Amino acid sequence: MGSAADMLKPTEAAVVARVALRDVNRVIDERILPEGFFSLDDGRRIAATACTLISFYFDSAKRLTSEERLFAIREIGRRLYKSRAAALAVLVDEDWIVRDDFLTIDLAPFVRRTKERMERLAAAREMVVSDPEVLGGAPVVRGTRVPVHDVAASVAGGLPMDRILAAYPLLDMDKIELAAIYAEANPARGRPRASNELPQGAVVVTDRRVPCRRKAG
Repeated sequence: MGSAADMLKPTEAAVVARVALRDVNRVIDERILPEGFFSLDDGRRIAATACTLISFYFDSAKRLTSEERLFAIREIGRRLYKSRAAALAVLVDEDWIVRDDFLTIDLAPFVRRTKERMERLAAAREMVVSDPEVLGGAPVVRGTRVPVHDVAASVAGGLPMDRILAAYPLLDMDKIELAAIYAEANPARGRPRASNELPQGAVVVTDRRVPCRRKAG
């Protein structure tokens, strides 16, 4: 597990905070995140602990006013920044309660969620490898020739888990979930190539062909 100061790409931060990519960009552009939690040098980077503040800001929108959310972010942000060299696992045990007059806000659930999602992202990174000698360097599941983005596309397309497992017998449910996390955090560049061939590592589950109907002339 890395330190709280680990810097993430916007797409990775969106996965950890469980928000849309546009929301990650918004908290930077509108200066919702305090200084020190993001960098604009050589591309946008967001501190891992910033995901705590990002998820809190959007998840609490229906219950708290913007002023209340920003107040909590400023108060908790100072504490998180002081602990930026600590491991996220250590931060979970600290006090993350903010009090302002009659208002009490506990951000501990958001800190815990950030830790858990960062652990899953780390596991996804460890599972995926890229080798120029294997599928031209496309990210694949370690020890296989199964393209990660193909597996993730099946998940995103709503394919039932039993069919995905049948199509990729070298994978289990955990690896399929990690593949989806990795692909969301690292979107494939460019348009997917058109091909009539099965993805590497997939097997045929059914092969039913439906004849094309011609329109009446």
